[in-house]
Amino acid sequence: MILSIFEDSLKMMITKEQIKKTGATFTPAKLADFLASRIAVYMKKGKQRVLDPACGEGELLLSIGQKLLDSKTDFEIVGYDSNDQYLSIANERMISIGLKNTNLVQEDFLKAIDFTQEQLSLDFNYTVQSSLVKSFDVVIANPPYVRTQLLGSEQSQELARKFKLKGRVDLYYPFLIAMTESLKEGGLLGVITSNRYLSTKGGESIRKYLSENYEIFELIDLGDTKLFDAAVLPAIFIGRKCKPKNQVTANFIKVYEELNGYSGELIPVETIYEVLNSKQSGYFLANGKRYKKSSGNLKYKIGSGACWEMLSNNESSWVSKIDSAAKHRVQDFFKVKVGIKSTADKVFISDKWGDLKADMPEDELLKDLISQENVEPWNAIDNFKLKVLYPHISIDGEKKTIDIEKYPKAKKYLLQHEQKLKSREYLIEAGRQWFELWVSHRPDQWKYPKLVFPDISLAPRFYFDKGGKIVNGNCYWIVAVKQEDIEKLLLIQGIANSKLMTKYHDLVFNNKLYSGRRRYFTQYVEKYPLPDFKSPIGIEIIDLVKQLNKSQSKKVIDRLEYQLELKVAESFNVDPIFDLH
Repeated sequence: MILSIFEDSLKMMITKEQIKKTGATFTPAKLADFLASRIAVYMKKGKQRVLDPACGEGELLLSIGQKLLDSKTDFEIVGYDSNDQYLSIANERMISIGLKNTNLVQEDFLKAIDFTQEQLSLDFNYTVQSSLVKSFDVVIANPPYVRTQLLGSEQSQELARKFKLKGRVDLYYPFLIAMTESLKEGGLLGVITSNRYLSTKGGESIRKYLSENYEIFELIDLGDTKLFDAAVLPAIFIGRKCKPKNQVTANFIKVYEELNGYSGELIPVETIYEVLNSKQSGYFLANGKRYKKSSGNLKYKIGSGACWEMLSNNESSWVSKIDSAAKHRVQDFFKVKVGIKSTADKVFISDKWGDLKADMPEDELLKDLISQENVEPWNAIDNFKLKVLYPHISIDGEKKTIDIEKYPKAKKYLLQHEQKLKSREYLIEAGRQWFELWVSHRPDQWKYPKLVFPDISLAPRFYFDKGGKIVNGNCYWIVAVKQEDIEKLLLIQGIANSKLMTKYHDLVFNNKLYSGRRRYFTQYVEKYPLPDFKSPIGIEIIDLVKQLNKSQSKKVIDRLEYQLELKVAESFNVDPIFDLH
């Protein structure tokens, strides 16, 4: 009881802001027990030297330690953390359950592990000299979830140099490298990370690295189950360190909250952990929430950064039928672009420019802006009028920045925000003028017909714009510069807004946020399969889309969308999808 009060009082001292800055997220006891039990399945006999490189209050070490105690296995436990309060709690907790052979070190593990300058390269083929290197049988971890850039310039640059990191990466990337090097050959890694690396372009190097350095046993995508308080969706990776020559069978489990209107039979369970431990797949009811669980064999290629496929046999077969029937991909015709990025939206974007009255910037520079708030599948909702102050023009097809002296009202307005705008050092360092947008695109492109869709959305919202609007940075856009490309845009709109393509998107790209929201990244939409736009079925789909884009009646739209689902399914030689569960 005294220990519990001590823990609670110390936890209260850790503010939300500290947790946000460090990326520290404490592992719940039940999740720690689950991970420890899965690792134990693959442990070899003999003494086990166990490491948690970011142990916090010791939850994972307590769970794995208890497993080893129960099995009467000889072991040693090592935990690293830079926070002495966390370690003090961890130490007391380990003593309380009789874990004696423990060593808790107050140090940043990423600094503690020692690499020589010649030892790191992108393919990670190197040897190292360190007391931490190749000395552990098991690594169990839940490393911090934070972008390295948020750690401060000096620390992020140091990490980038030490681990040869490039671009925007999460802190668990260098942790994965360091943990791998700390393992003996044949050692086990069981780690909880963000699931982002499973399906994003930025995760290519990690997928490649894990496939080259581990015999993968299990991959468990915990999705939006909210098993602990983290801003990201977590996943568990379990594997044995080795240089695999032949691919072995790896298992996957994928669990997400069911939000697509499933009304069939549910398997009742007490907790989400019963879902994870069940040998069944399907739909479960736990604590009043419905979950969909999929399982099967993980498909990946050793040495490849391609996305890992987590599909059941039936799902894989369905996706293959779509892919086989496709004549084109969106990327065969178009590039998908993100909208404008001002990096100072409160200065450049507003729906209240009129409130400035006589001080309002020149109307010539205020352009209509499409934003995710007012985009629907077949039309845009003008519930408010967003405009962007757009200080860029096109001269002979080239993008130019305006001569601010010719626009005195805009100059006066921008000077009021001069300090904020000049604080964008990256823009100044790039030789740009202080009042520019960071990403403005070519001004002459906005006048052409385009598809616009939000980056994040519960359902597809691909809208056809021919009004010359500028696109906000929370949306993507595809532009048809040539007249003959307009029909292709309309075909893409019809396919992309269909339930069939939503199902394909979910299965192939597997990137959802909390509450069922989907991500529509460039690399996903560019890979959407398409039928031949000149084929009879392609022409029928385009005709339906034209009618949908003109319709205002919900009854008419429902009827046309039903017909669209039939035609889209026919174009790929599969049954139509009317429900997404």
